[in-house]
Amino acid sequence: MPMFSYRGYSAAGETSGTLEAPDRQSAAQTLSSRGIMPVSLTEEAVKEKSSGGLLSNIHFMHHVKIEDLVMFCRQMYSLTKAGIPLLRAIGGLSNTITNPVLRDELKQIGRDLAGGMPMAYSLRNRPDIFSPLFVALINVGENTGELEGSFKQIAEYLSLDMETRKRVKAAIRYPMIVIIFLALAMVVLNIWVIPVFANLFAKFDAELPIYTRILLAVSHFFRTYWYVLLLSVIGISWFWVKWSHSKSGRYTWGKWQMRLPIIGPIVTQSLLARFCRSFAVMISSGITLNQALALVAEAVDNDFLAEKIVKMKTGIEGGQSLAHVAADANIFSPLVMQMFAVGDETGQVDTLLLEAAGYYEGEVDYALKNLTAKIEPILLLGIFTPMWNMYSVMQGQK
Repeated sequence: MPMFSYRGYSAAGETSGTLEAPDRQSAAQTLSSRGIMPVSLTEEAVKEKSSGGLLSNIHFMHHVKIEDLVMFCRQMYSLTKAGIPLLRAIGGLSNTITNPVLRDELKQIGRDLAGGMPMAYSLRNRPDIFSPLFVALINVGENTGELEGSFKQIAEYLSLDMETRKRVKAAIRYPMIVIIFLALAMVVLNIWVIPVFANLFAKFDAELPIYTRILLAVSHFFRTYWYVLLLSVIGISWFWVKWSHSKSGRYTWGKWQMRLPIIGPIVTQSLLARFCRSFAVMISSGITLNQALALVAEAVDNDFLAEKIVKMKTGIEGGQSLAHVAADANIFSPLVMQMFAVGDETGQVDTLLLEAAGYYEGEVDYALKNLTAKIEPILLLGIFTPMWNMYSVMQGQK
């Protein structure tokens, strides 16, 4: 959307700034609705992103992390609570924030605020940095005059959300690392180790076990058709990247994540903890159930779970109770279902949702501590079974 620079007069005197609008006429109408009489209105030139050279693109490699947003919200809470005007607080932080992307965006937000634009509206124009949930809480804070409370609430929520994300990554990272190293070990065995044993087996006048014969055949395939395997790995990796970024791929992968053996329950409980905490934050801010569910559906980062949440929203809009739509979703444990029912009866849904989030987070911590104990026997079996078969053949046993 084009950006326009303007200079004009309002009830407070001369003012200037920038705003986004589809065209010049729309920009003038927006300024008039804010009580600003434009004197000059100029469309800014579009800055092309350079595609040449590494140094020209370094700026865009510094993404805004959750840690950066947590620090920003904590600082904004301290400044606004101390009575510092919003525009001055944003201007001060834009000169001290270390992340270059966030620093530049804060400068632009400051220009929007100086032009009379509400902060929530300015943040909404930056969806890659500020989520709909973030924007909604800021909007509530602006409308109620409790903006410092919104910043504090967002900082606390993002801190806990960051921990939940780490739990999900930890649940998936350990098995993936183990599988990768096991695959590398199998490559080394098939190319360099097993051929040595094959020459030894040829000297024994004994029929090799079927498992060992398969192992030798696989080793032969590895050494003879290695280029086929390499091309297959490259092709599968390319397909996976394309598929996992498609709409159907994101939905299917989200469903598989929650149903994988061993780590599936951990991922599910982590996502549900995130859902409960996000939902509780929305409700405690005064946002309606259906609006809160719509915002939370965008925050869970799992398309399969998001679809379930959207169906809950549809049920709420159809007049059903929260406990009823949660039961239809068929994703919550009986204990949490009881919390939903009690929350409906007492009107303390947000409090009980926080309890449910704590319950799920406790379950995730317990499961992660026991994850190693569940995976190690499988790995030991996979590693020592072929070694035992080789040893048996060398002893002349069938």
